[in-house]
Amino acid sequence: MKKYFGSLSFYKQALMIGVPVMLQSLIQSLVSLVDNFMVAGLGDVKMSGVSVAGQILFVFMVLSNAICAAGGIYMTQFSGAKNRDGMRQALRFKFYLIGSFIALYLLVCFAFPRQILSLMVIGNAEAEAILDAGEEYMRLMGFMGIPFCISVVLATSMREIGQVRAPLVISVIGTLVNTGLNWVLIYGNLGAPRLEVRGAAYATLIARFVEMALYLIYVLRNPQPFMGKRGEKLPTDWRLFGAILRRGWLMLFSEVLWVVSETVTTAVYNGRGGADVVSGMSAGWAIVNLLFVSFGGINTATSVIIGKTLGKGQLDEARNQSRWMLSAAVVFGLFMTAMGALVTLLTPLVFGHLSQVAQEICRDLVLLVSLYMPLWVYTNVQFSVARAGGDTVMGAVVDGGVTLIVVIPGILLLANLTNWGPVLMYGVLKLTDFVKIVTAHLWLKKEKWVKNLTVQVA
Repeated sequence: MKKYFGSLSFYKQALMIGVPVMLQSLIQSLVSLVDNFMVAGLGDVKMSGVSVAGQILFVFMVLSNAICAAGGIYMTQFSGAKNRDGMRQALRFKFYLIGSFIALYLLVCFAFPRQILSLMVIGNAEAEAILDAGEEYMRLMGFMGIPFCISVVLATSMREIGQVRAPLVISVIGTLVNTGLNWVLIYGNLGAPRLEVRGAAYATLIARFVEMALYLIYVLRNPQPFMGKRGEKLPTDWRLFGAILRRGWLMLFSEVLWVVSETVTTAVYNGRGGADVVSGMSAGWAIVNLLFVSFGGINTATSVIIGKTLGKGQLDEARNQSRWMLSAAVVFGLFMTAMGALVTLLTPLVFGHLSQVAQEICRDLVLLVSLYMPLWVYTNVQFSVARAGGDTVMGAVVDGGVTLIVVIPGILLLANLTNWGPVLMYGVLKLTDFVKIVTAHLWLKKEKWVKNLTVQVA
């Protein structure tokens, strides 16, 4: 047992890192749930419009986080090595790359929102009405790009060096602002105009600007090791940037494939009926996201603990820590399955305004995802172990390869050859994750991830 499970002090350390991250993710998921709850009161069509726009915004958020994760591999190891200049370079990499990505986001939101959104509702019986609501929401959300990017760069950098409390507090404040403004602006409470879908967008925008301001104030008042002192100059290390890109581009590629497959899959689901299908799946994902908070916490704990250990040059200890985290993932995944069965009770309470068909789809999706949680928690830890040591090839081959070769062609075949509902299609497709977990296990045994990257770039 000692080989597969660490000491209580080890898991206490993991919990001290992971729990605040999970709480932050939980709060953000509750914001999404509250948003969906309030928009659901406007009916299936308007909720569907916000949902399809949200899927495009989801692509932007996933890629932004992937960019930060690429820089985070080095941020964590430089933190373990106590190399401030290296940490500053990793932060600069994040800002440079994510800054160039904003231009594409703004182009989609302001220039071609309806054309992009129309790809998400091909074949839907109420497509035009859904697009009207979605376009209105998406144009406003374009203004979210810059504050979101600044916040995500600072938040991920703080978590990667073990500073997890401040992002949690800031997230709580942003949540309260968002929730309160939703209540005021969507339905016109406290004498405010009733803005409906636009009210939901304004509430989110204001909350994002508040979060950005709080992060900037915090890092100015509490200088972080990844930021230079006032007047201190540091030339950009383009050689290090190249090293980060060489390891990070495969991770970005893998994330692009995954988010494209999820978007294509969602578009196929949306064509299986009317607004009730779109709103039902959206409601289901709003609840399921409460379970997915486990991924961020256990991924961060794994990356920080193992990354710092590798950065210190303690390679054997990192090997032990990887086994301990993988064993904990099994136990934690089973716990999340039990939690998933309980959260199905939220369906009639939160989404009672939706049609009966939409509520049934929502409930079935939550139950299905609950059954997959042990598998997904375990694979998340597998990928986090590999990335902690800079092995981004595994994610590209295992995750990206299965997605490209099996998942995307599979969803298109199921769409054309069957009349299955969206939940059944999703459940069958996710059976491919068993291939991922076995392949990742064999890959990790090669120990390509057992590397001290701070020595290699010195």
